[in-house]
Amino acid sequence: MARQAPQDITVCRNRKAGFRFEILEKLECGIALVGSEVKSLRERNASIEEAYARIDDDGVWLVGTHIAAYPFARTRNHEPTRPRKLLLHSREIRRWRPRVEQRGQTLVPLSIYFNDRGIAKVSLALVRGKTAGDKRETIKKREHQREVERAMRRGSR
Repeated sequence: MARQAPQDITVCRNRKAGFRFEILEKLECGIALVGSEVKSLRERNASIEEAYARIDDDGVWLVGTHIAAYPFARTRNHEPTRPRKLLLHSREIRRWRPRVEQRGQTLVPLSIYFNDRGIAKVSLALVRGKTAGDKRETIKKREHQREVERAMRRGSR
């Protein structure tokens, strides 16, 4: 009997990123993890709400991510908030470095998930912070879309 490939399993999502930031570009990258972190991620014990990525001389690091300690790892457990290395090609790092060094742009993780091969991946985005006016505009668009959907439902009855 053939084994069926699992679907993309989202572990955690940064739901506020779309509201707080204007997303300019997205990229999928791998993440270097230890065994207890992978097991904790499979149980969906992670948070990336306050996380960001920074580019150093030795690569790209994910900072502020919280992956809870795995209870069965005992003495071989990991530090929950340690910086984790993101696995990107050097050409991708070279392309994003000047853009990140510009004022007002940063790298923010949108989600952590397991792909169809069971490998942990991070959806990383180059973003620019929104102003208060931009945020109000986003709220107006969202409310207008809800009104349209309600009207469509009422009209279809």
